[in-house]
Amino acid sequence: MNKLNRLHNYRFEIFFATIIIILFSPIFLVNDEISDILNQLAIILNFLAGIVLLSKNKRLMKLFFILVGIIIIFIIRDFFHHRPEIFLEYVKLACYFTFYIIVSFELIKQVIKAKLINRNVIIGLMCGYICLGLVCFFAFFTIEFIHPGSFNGVDFNLDVSGKKDALLYFSYISLLTIGYGDITPATVVAQKATMLTGLAGQFYMVILTAIIVGKYISQTSKESKNG
Repeated sequence: MNKLNRLHNYRFEIFFATIIIILFSPIFLVNDEISDILNQLAIILNFLAGIVLLSKNKRLMKLFFILVGIIIIFIIRDFFHHRPEIFLEYVKLACYFTFYIIVSFELIKQVIKAKLINRNVIIGLMCGYICLGLVCFFAFFTIEFIHPGSFNGVDFNLDVSGKKDALLYFSYISLLTIGYGDITPATVVAQKATMLTGLAGQFYMVILTAIIVGKYISQTSKESKNG
């Protein structure tokens, strides 16, 4: 328990490091097999970091342990079986979706409640934004999984991994409201999800970042008066 408490002090840093590996490891590793293995390990570590993140919330810990256990079983299963069953894919998507929704809300809550604005809180703010992109990605992937062809620019013939890469890219492009136009929503549901993603990104940047900046200005003002 003491070790878990010590890890909790670095929960944002641990989560940030693992999620960066998940998103950007292919840039540095040319070998796809090594990249996939590292990615799977980073995902497991990211889930364990999520447990550390929620270690103070006893009500969610039991649910989280079950959720993480199921996800790790799926990761191990996918490593040995390359032909996923449709029903199990739905279950896996639901688990991932639930995990990152809970983590996103918990990150945002902890950042807002922080009384002292330091490097740890800033990293937590960044983690929340990145997690928001992952939540949107799983929403897009679920839409494409249920209704193939929901996004123009995502090759219908791509395997699951290829579609994931394309929609992960589209998720962050939409969250950042860049909109290159190489991938576009083709159905009403996909369009609404894309609109919601853009709004969520703007609300996060405008509202949450403003709250943290306001707290930081107030904090530095008090420190300068006391100094």
